[in-house]
Amino acid sequence: MRLLIAFILPFLTFFTIGRPIAGIFCLILQVTLIGWLPATIWAVYALSQYKTDVKLRAFR
Repeated sequence: MRLLIAFILPFLTFFTIGRPIAGIFCLILQVTLIGWLPATIWAVYALSQYKTDVKLRAFR
């Protein structure tokens, strides 16, 4: 579900993973039409890093 959010509303992804400051910066980037693609890529990358961090915490 978060991946779908990352494609539709990239800034919202950051709020769901607990990074509100990055979410605000992403929203500012997303406001421009040119910035939408980098914002989406950034959100998907951050989501993959979040999933990796969660798996590593569960492994300990």
